[in-house]
Amino acid sequence: MSVLDKRSADQRHPRPEKGPESPPATDGNDSAPGTAKSPSQQSRPGRRGLPLALNAVSVALGIAIWWALASAGFKLPTPPEVVDRAATLISDGTLADDALASLTRVLIGFALGTAVAVPVGFLMGWYGILRGLIEPWIQFFRTIPPLAIIPLAVVAMGIDETPKIFVIFLAAFLACVISTFQGVVNVDRTLINAARVLGAGDATIFARVVVPASTPFILVGMRVGLGSAWATLVAAELIAAQEGLGYRMQNAQLYYDLPTIFVGLISIGILGLLMDRVLLLAERRLTRWQERR
Repeated sequence: MSVLDKRSADQRHPRPEKGPESPPATDGNDSAPGTAKSPSQQSRPGRRGLPLALNAVSVALGIAIWWALASAGFKLPTPPEVVDRAATLISDGTLADDALASLTRVLIGFALGTAVAVPVGFLMGWYGILRGLIEPWIQFFRTIPPLAIIPLAVVAMGIDETPKIFVIFLAAFLACVISTFQGVVNVDRTLINAARVLGAGDATIFARVVVPASTPFILVGMRVGLGSAWATLVAAELIAAQEGLGYRMQNAQLYYDLPTIFVGLISIGILGLLMDRVLLLAERRLTRWQERR
């Protein structure tokens, strides 16, 4: 056998290299290879508990700073004063009535704004003709704060619940429609082309590709719209309201009643936070396929 033949044989059947054999390290804490857990699975319990602990520390630190500023002479009520005023408003039912009135307005305005924004955003993103017709008006009204619409809403709609709900609707709509539109136009064209190659029609592509891919954008837009709705609430309740958290805060301003103002602020923050957590939970359930950090 020639040298070339030997080399070719060695290349076809390489000999195992000899070296110092090291026995596999064993540890009593190690599990079998089939049952080994990934690092993310091993650290999952710690990751779940850490955010809650950080949230608790953040809340306690915020209350401590607030108390320190009030004790230092700033015109702020102390936490005990706010708690005492909240107990009074709860005992006589005022806080419950105001919270229910404000929550009803926000829910109606936010639901209507989202219900209109999602289909409009889909139409703008899917059909170029409709995009050209609708987008200039969307961008135009986005530059106008919803609060600036209040005088027009009062003149055109009266002083009942309609103008209050309308300005909240407008704030939620403008925030959600842009996010939905961006979700549709950012869908990967490869997915759409692949669906067309497989014989899918426009309706199937829209339902099976565009809607799932746009869902994260829609939910983010809903969360932003929810924040805009609560931000618009106080000004909306200036329109001849007789109850509501914003109305109560404005009425307390006339008498320099800072504890009542703080109760209203905290109530709006808690209600908005709870609603945002619900949307965040829905986002996690509906977008499980999306990678997260």
